[in-house]
Amino acid sequence: MGGEGPDPKHGKYMGPWGNFGSPTQRGIITYALSANRQKPFAGAMHSAIFNTYRRCKAQFLFVVPPFAGAYMLMNWAVEKNEFLNSKEGRMTAPEESDEARQGGSVRG
Repeated sequence: MGGEGPDPKHGKYMGPWGNFGSPTQRGIITYALSANRQKPFAGAMHSAIFNTYRRCKAQFLFVVPPFAGAYMLMNWAVEKNEFLNSKEGRMTAPEESDEARQGGSVRG
């Protein structure tokens, strides 16, 4: 395994990874709080509101213009369809040929 032989620079073994043969540290005090005593959702609502706003703002120009364009196109198509199927629209539309009205072509 790598690291078990002597150190190529100094010629001495420094120990396995994470334990480099240094003296143990003294005077370091650590404190811990059990997981059930912490507040896991502290500030979650505040962060959720502002993160949601930031993310929506970043995606606004990728989402809104295509949907607005699609809405306007669909609205135009519905209005055009309603006009062409109204009495006035049928009067202004070009006359259909006799073949189209009869549902097929007449071959002689």
